[in-house]
Amino acid sequence: MSAADFDLAVIGSGPAGLAAAALAASRGLSTVLLDEQPEAGGQIYRAITDTPVRDRRVLGPDYWRGAELLGPLRDSGAVHWPGTTVWSVARPRDEAAAAAAGTSGRTLQIGLSRDGAASMLTVRHVLMATGALERPFPIPGWTLPGVLGAGAAQILLKTSGLAPTGRVALAGTGPLLWLLAWQYLRAGVALDVILDTTPRANWRAALPLLPGFLRSPYLGKGAKLLLDVRRKVKVIDNVTALRAVGEGQLAAVVYRRGDEEERSLAADTLLLHHGVVPNLNLANATGCAQEWDEGQRCWRPTTDDWGATSVDGVSLAGDGAGIGGAAAAEQAGRIAALDILRRLGRIDRAERDSAAIPHREGLERALRGRAFLDTLYRPSAAFRAPADDTIVCRCEEITAGAVREAVRLGCSGPNQAKSFLRCGMGPCQGRLCGPTVTEVIAAERGVSPAEVGYYRLRPPVKPITLAELAALPKTEADVSAVQKH
Repeated sequence: MSAADFDLAVIGSGPAGLAAAALAASRGLSTVLLDEQPEAGGQIYRAITDTPVRDRRVLGPDYWRGAELLGPLRDSGAVHWPGTTVWSVARPRDEAAAAAAGTSGRTLQIGLSRDGAASMLTVRHVLMATGALERPFPIPGWTLPGVLGAGAAQILLKTSGLAPTGRVALAGTGPLLWLLAWQYLRAGVALDVILDTTPRANWRAALPLLPGFLRSPYLGKGAKLLLDVRRKVKVIDNVTALRAVGEGQLAAVVYRRGDEEERSLAADTLLLHHGVVPNLNLANATGCAQEWDEGQRCWRPTTDDWGATSVDGVSLAGDGAGIGGAAAAEQAGRIAALDILRRLGRIDRAERDSAAIPHREGLERALRGRAFLDTLYRPSAAFRAPADDTIVCRCEEITAGAVREAVRLGCSGPNQAKSFLRCGMGPCQGRLCGPTVTEVIAAERGVSPAEVGYYRLRPPVKPITLAELAALPKTEADVSAVQKH
C-alpha cells in the first residue's frame, strides 16, 4: 500500500468543496482543497475575498453567502492549495495492477500543476466538486469579438468590476441570464434588450410542476428579480432564431420572434446564455460511469445518494454531479463528506446516517421546485442542434453541417466524430462542443442522446506542458513499463 499524503483531496472550492473540506477536516481527516483560482469560492463565489464590487446590493445576498463558508474552512485545519490545476486522477501503477489481479487498490494519485511544476499527490479518497459549465449556445456569429457567455461576463464583474458599455443585448434562457441582468442594473449598466429564447411550449410542460415551485425558496426572490428586470429593460419573448453579424466585430443581432420576419438590432456586446451543465471532464477521464439526464438535457456522472461513483475511492458533490444550485451543492458536499468519513473508518454507518439528517433536509428544500425550472428553461431544440453553417467546435472550427455530413458517412457518435472531424480534440477537450455534437448527431440519426453517447476522455484533462510531464519523478514501475526486455 502506498503512503498517502492526505486522507482526502477535494477538487474544487465552490460551495460543495468548501462545505465538504471543512466538515471532513474538522472530524479528523487530513484534507487538502485543490482549486485553479487564486482564492476559494469557485465560480458562484468567484473573488469573494477580494472583489472590487464592494456594494453588496450589486451582486446580491446569495453571492455573499460564500464569505460565510470561508471561516469554517480556515478553522477546520484543511490545507488549501489555490492556483492548482488538476489534470488526472488514477490508481498508482502498482495498485492498478493489484486491482486487476483482484486486490482493490488503496490509494489514488492526483496529477497536478502548481507554480509551474507538475507533481503527483497520493490520497486515500477524492471528492470532485468541479461545478458547472455554461451550456454551449452556438449561433451564427458567436465567435465574433463582442459576443461572449453570460457566465464569463459575470466573472468579469465579480473579479474586476468590469461591465460592458455601449449597446448591450442579452439573449437566451435560464436563471443566470436574469440574475446577470439584475446585477448589471444595480451596477448602473444600461441594457438595451433581452432576447428571451424560452419556448412557449415550455410553459405548458412546466405547469404541472408549478405546485412544487410555489413551495420553493426560488419563488419569492425569483419573482421579484424578474419583475424588477422587466420593468427596466425591453424584453422580447418567444425568440426562435438568433444570429450575430459584423465584419471582424459584432455590429448587430438579428432575431426572429415566433414565425415573424427577421429583425435587426444594433449591438456592441451580445451576452449569450442557455443554462449550465455538469463539468464532468475529470470524472469522465477518471472512468466514472455517466448517464443521460433527460430532465436537464445533459450528461451527468452516475452517483448514489451519498455521492459515491462507480470508481472506488472517488465521490462527487455539487453541480458537477447534476445541476441543483449553490444551496443544494453546499448540503451535498457535507453529505458526501460524511460518507467518506464512514468509508475511511472515522465514523460508523449509524453515525453517518444520523449526522446527515439535517443536511438531507436542507438538500430537499434547496431542490424543491428544481423540476419546474429545468422544464421551463429547457433550451429549444433549434438552438441545441443549430443550422449547418454554425461552428459547433470552436477549437477545430467544425460546423454543424460537417457533423451531419459525417453522420451520413457512418459516424455514429461523438467519439467517432473525433476520427472524422477532430471534434473534441482541441484544448477545451469538448467543454465547448460536447453537448452540441451529441445533440446534432442524435437529431440527425433520429435517436436519443442516451444512445449516441458522449466523448470518452483521457488524462490530462487540462493543458500541461511536455516540460512539466518530463520533470515528474519516475517510479520503478514507470521505468519498467518502457524498458525493453
